[in-house]
Amino acid sequence: MKFSYRQIWQIAYPILLSLLMENMINLTDTVFLGHVGEVELGASALAGVYYLAIFMLAFGFSVGVQILIGRRNGERRYAEIGSIFRQGTVFLLALAAVLFSVSQWATPYLLRLFIQSDAVYAATEKYMEWRVYGFFFSFAAVMFRAFFVGITRTRVLTVNSIVMVLSNVVLNYVLIFGKCGFPELGIAGAAIASSVAEAVSVIFFVIYVRTKVDRAKFGFSLRGRFEPGLLRHVLGVSVWTMIQSFVSISTWFLFFLAVEHLGERPLAVTNMVRSISSLMFIVVNAFASTTSSLVSNLMGAGQARYVPGTCARTIRMCYMLVLPIMLLIMLFPQTVLRLYTDSAPLIGASVPALLVMASSYLVSVPCFILFNAVSGTGNIRSALGMELVALAVYAAYVVWLILCLRADVAVCWTTEHVYAVVMLSLCWLYLKRGRWRTKRI
Repeated sequence: MKFSYRQIWQIAYPILLSLLMENMINLTDTVFLGHVGEVELGASALAGVYYLAIFMLAFGFSVGVQILIGRRNGERRYAEIGSIFRQGTVFLLALAAVLFSVSQWATPYLLRLFIQSDAVYAATEKYMEWRVYGFFFSFAAVMFRAFFVGITRTRVLTVNSIVMVLSNVVLNYVLIFGKCGFPELGIAGAAIASSVAEAVSVIFFVIYVRTKVDRAKFGFSLRGRFEPGLLRHVLGVSVWTMIQSFVSISTWFLFFLAVEHLGERPLAVTNMVRSISSLMFIVVNAFASTTSSLVSNLMGAGQARYVPGTCARTIRMCYMLVLPIMLLIMLFPQTVLRLYTDSAPLIGASVPALLVMASSYLVSVPCFILFNAVSGTGNIRSALGMELVALAVYAAYVVWLILCLRADVAVCWTTEHVYAVVMLSLCWLYLKRGRWRTKRI
């Protein structure tokens, strides 16, 4: 059956609230560090995107797991879900250990290679020195999120995120500024706070699964064994979403590196605009994640004919939330920016870029929802191909616009429009052809 507006909303709004709460971690870091200095503000942007690029390997893997869980849930093969979750978690924890070890050695060299400003480099390295401990916790947390989104039981994500954000806010205040007897750690305090908050999130998920989830129904067992064959099947789907997610965020990191070459002020502007953009993107991401889960469940239930209608309804609902936010940002840009800084020159330099960024969501809404619909059909290789084409165009535009023309930072944000238009066109053509309707995974 086609999912109704009410059913879509019942799945989407807990994801939306959870993403909003999770985004508060980055927002809290940005707000606190904005009152420390412009160098710290810019460094937190680079370090945050650098960390996110690595984290997206785990997130991309979890997207593939979520698609598989959604498909099994639609097929009512519930007992297989626990095994998929278990194999995926073991793989991600092993990956976290590898990436932690590599990052400890390689991060200083990579940052020095790309960052020109000595002050920004020192602050970024100090942040990443502590932030890498979060790999173990964030990698585990995305598996729990994949499980709950895949079975369309999303309300727990909201509560988990609230607990995580409250932990981060308190720890940021205490560690960044040296309150309650703790030393004043500055940007390192922000990194420690984020990692500890992620650990709190995992502990919450473990307790919830043990007390509130029917573990027998979903095949959870402490005596579960390692299953190489199942892991290979999971990787057969998830490795493509891993590559797609990593390449996507790595290209986004390229954008920040290019802006850093324009100076510390443009980098600080970009960090604030990125933070505000993320508030809008969480709305889009919530409906996009919902679309992926619903499409996967529809495919598993043999109801592929209802996919286009479900996508259309999801896009309309997403616009209903995004457009009012966009309007408020465009009408009161300086008021929004004052949440981040008291510097009048910095606010004045940020307003044009903020307006350009906000306008990009007119195209980004259908772009991301349809892209997640493509992933939800199970044709992950096609989704990766589309992503690589769109990102190639995006990267070429970034290099030409920022490094060659050295355009104003507001013009630099038109890169979002270029990416969204290319991706939307590719996804629309794919879904229109209809060959995805018989895809099995």
